[in-house]
Amino acid sequence: MLNAYSKSDPPPNRVKPIPVQVIRRIIFLAKNNPQDEALVMEADMIALAFFFLLRPGEYTATKSESTPFEFKDVQLWQGRLRLDLLQATEAELLAASFCSLTFDKQKNAQRGETIGHSRSGDSDFCPVRCLARRIIHIRQHLVIHHPNTPLATAYLRNGTKFSLTPSHITTSLKQAVTFLGPTLGFVASDVSARSLRAAGANALLCGGVDTDVIRLLGRWRSDEMLRYLHTSAEPLMRNFASQMLSGGAFTLIPNQDCPSF
Repeated sequence: MLNAYSKSDPPPNRVKPIPVQVIRRIIFLAKNNPQDEALVMEADMIALAFFFLLRPGEYTATKSESTPFEFKDVQLWQGRLRLDLLQATEAELLAASFCSLTFDKQKNAQRGETIGHSRSGDSDFCPVRCLARRIIHIRQHLVIHHPNTPLATAYLRNGTKFSLTPSHITTSLKQAVTFLGPTLGFVASDVSARSLRAAGANALLCGGVDTDVIRLLGRWRSDEMLRYLHTSAEPLMRNFASQMLSGGAFTLIPNQDCPSF
């Protein structure tokens, strides 16, 4: 009972909702180091966690109340045409106009529910492109298709497989925050893998999205019927990815722990 109470109460020290500048830094490093498959995968998963308001257990390989998204949970669309993820060419996958994730055993989600995004307008920092890159990478390295392969999997050039963990995410976020400096309004110790879910929600809020809609997208418990109706509607999601990029660039009011500059 006490354990349940602790989960329902807000944590005393909440992580900061990181602005998109932090994520762009990681994406920049990945783009300039394409030979580092682990870094490229990590950057893609960080972006997906931001756009889809994911918990760490949903986009990393960790044991939690949620299960990570897998190959079988991805859908890519070109207009009204749903692409065959095994047969479509790489060019077709990368040219997709809409993407969605189907929830299976993720926390606070109806099984079979889908949430999607259109292209963000950025060739790299885009949910559709990130999912397309993950699908391409996985199918390039699997002789036999395994639909249960986690998206947070990278097949390295030395023949080994790398699985992403929350600690990897936390380390990368802290390094990016340290590089960008105190102009962000917080320090590296204020962020962790949980910051990405808060970052996506805050970006939506700054982009002018209604708070009730944000609760629906983030699967925070509210009205079950409204959540089902809204998150399944493609027109509602059509412009959110671009809104998140424009609304996610912000700074925070620094506290006493943030050094002056």
